[in-house]
Amino acid sequence: MENLLAILGIGCLLGLKHALEPDHIIAVSTIAGKQKSLFHSSLLGVFWGIGHTLTLLGVFLILATTKGSIPEKWGMAFEMGVGVMLVYLGIVSLQTLKKKNIKRESKESKHLFLKSMFIGQIHGLAGSAAMTLLVVSVVDSMKDAVLYIGIFGIGTILGMLLFTFVVSLPFVFAGKIQRIERVLTGIASIISICYGIYYIYLIGYQEGLFI
Repeated sequence: MENLLAILGIGCLLGLKHALEPDHIIAVSTIAGKQKSLFHSSLLGVFWGIGHTLTLLGVFLILATTKGSIPEKWGMAFEMGVGVMLVYLGIVSLQTLKKKNIKRESKESKHLFLKSMFIGQIHGLAGSAAMTLLVVSVVDSMKDAVLYIGIFGIGTILGMLLFTFVVSLPFVFAGKIQRIERVLTGIASIISICYGIYYIYLIGYQEGLFI
């Protein structure tokens, strides 16, 4: 029991750390500034974590019940999807700069929450192969495996909640100065595009997906 509690504690800490990986941070940064309150912006991180956790759990259960595994090329293709998504998010965010005003109405909240959950699901799919191997190596039963993923998910939700709160601060305080807000949005968008292109190159050529 003590060993299990220790493993679960480590899982939560790993979840916190996992939430703050560069591709996760950059993806959420492209939409975190579109809410007009810190509370709603922070909720984007919660929805990201929920989507991420549900996908990890779903893929694990499928693989566990079918005794299957994710082929290496499939795993790299999922990772490639993250790079493509980062480029797409950056481009879409840049397009908002062409408008006279950046819309931040509360009626868009539901759409952004669902979008954040979908982003989390893409990241979860990309990390599902590694998570499956990790869970199999540290726990002995299906029940403990599901519990571990759940605790890991709580860690990622907390980590992303804290991150989105922090990253939203400059957007919220700059909300009354539209020029500053547009600059911040532009910076987040360009970083997302550049990192997405780098990620595609990394997976496609250095990791060998295209080779």
